Amino acid sequence: MKFLQLATLIGAALALPSDPDPLSPRQTCTSPKLRKSWSKATSAEKTAYLHAAVCVTTKSSRLKNNANATLHDDFAYVHALLSSPQKIHDFAGFLPWHRFFVQVYEKALQECGYPGTAMYWDWVADSPAPSKAKVWDSVTGFGGNGVSTGDNGPRLRVIDGPFKDFRPLYWNTDVSPHWLSRDWLPAQNGEPEISGANYSPARMAEVNAQTTFDGFRQALESGPHAAVHGGVGGGGRGLGDLGFQNASPNDPLFFLHHTQVDRLWWLWQQQDPQTRTFAYNGFHNTQDGSQGPTVMLSDILPMAGLAPDGIVKDYMDVKGGKLCYTY
Repeated sequence: MKFLQLATLIGAALALPSDPDPLSPRQTCTSPKLRKSWSKATSAEKTAYLHAAVCVTTKSSRLKNNANATLHDDFAYVHALLSSPQKIHDFAGFLPWHRFFVQVYEKALQECGYPGTAMYWDWVADSPAPSKAKVWDSVTGFGGNGVSTGDNGPRLRVIDGPFKDFRPLYWNTDVSPHWLSRDWLPAQNGEPEISGANYSPARMAEVNAQTTFDGFRQALESGPHAAVHGGVGGGGRGLGDLGFQNASPNDPLFFLHHTQVDRLWWLWQQQDPQTRTFAYNGFHNTQDGSQGPTVMLSDILPMAGLAPDGIVKDYMDVKGGKLCYTY
């Protein structure tokens, strides 16, 4: 009889769901804040966000690498610093690191008096006509495409919107002051401008069909994510800040773009939350381009002095660890 009771207890224990990782956080936030689409935010919410984003471009640098640097320049510098060699792209850490990076920027906005949360540009919804998206509005948006003005080298200067007078300090980690630049790719062969066909609902359906974390990450990072960078920033021409991977946070629109990337990852996780919330696989990069060690939830997410470093496990669940928001 005792043997049967013991066997029953063992069987019940084996039936319990497995812990995805012993380091996984147990707590769940009770009042997650909603991150909104820019197109669905009110005019007051957009104005508050833009005022704070302009404020970030005027606040003093935390890194103190250059006397002329601002807090916004810090974000571009750290992104470039960690991009060479690759510590934040082209491997599993791309998604949790940028989730963390957006959170650091969100806090910078809040330090400038912004009462809300990060917002996203839903470029999937806008993919049929990206140039008509509300994010480009000159009053309630980020300004539009750049133009050749003769005072910005080969780059195309943004001449409208709240950032028309913004001069990012860095190009890569080099000091290279310039006017904020954009270079929209034109429509081609009947396809939308700004490379819209590459982040259409049909294209995202292909990405979402991936069943492993790193399969999804690769399909999203090298597909729609990269297409938006290239479409807004000029692709291989490199005449817009968003188009040059290392310098891309120079454009404040970067953070709406990457909040959308984060949202798409969250949506993929929600397809099977028990399995996918802490799904994490792949390999680290090495400086010589060879395959590095396997990634782990205990891996460090470096922030190079912009904020204290994080740990991957704390950025897998938007309602747990160091996070408390939803979409």
